[in-house]
Amino acid sequence: MATIHFKILSILLLIVAFPYTEASNDSVPKTKEKKTEVVVESTVYCQSCEHLGTWSLIGAKPIPSSKVSVTCNSHKGHVSYYKVFETDKNGYLYAPLEGFKMENYLLDHPLHSCYVKPIWSPIESCNLLSNLNYGLNGASLRFENKRLRGSKYEAVIYAAGPLAFCPSNCAQDHY
Repeated sequence: MATIHFKILSILLLIVAFPYTEASNDSVPKTKEKKTEVVVESTVYCQSCEHLGTWSLIGAKPIPSSKVSVTCNSHKGHVSYYKVFETDKNGYLYAPLEGFKMENYLLDHPLHSCYVKPIWSPIESCNLLSNLNYGLNGASLRFENKRLRGSKYEAVIYAAGPLAFCPSNCAQDHY
């Protein structure tokens, strides 16, 4: 009885597999996979002295060429991705995470595993780290259903929220 079932199963597998073995490479349409990229965005500011120690950006000015790190940890707690990016002339960060890989889609997802930290300001008078959006420990990401699409490219964009540095000349007055 078991051998009959085995023979029937083998014949069915051959019938199903036969069309795939006969197809030549020329008859298979060549489709290029669309590259999907994970991108993190944020803006880095110099917070005004009046709002030092708060999360207010009233009077804040964007910091061009500031450095921001993006760190992602695997579900096992190991750093799986780290890179430092630079903001543009408007203090805007667009950070494509080239090479970012998820071992486990749910556990290593960027929303859960990645965070962003401001690490350097080119403005000497505004180079103290602020904790705006928890930037000191790493601002978490949020998904805002934002995507960029092209014919061979798609970017899924995650926002880290604004980050800031504080002016060093007013730090003593407000603590």
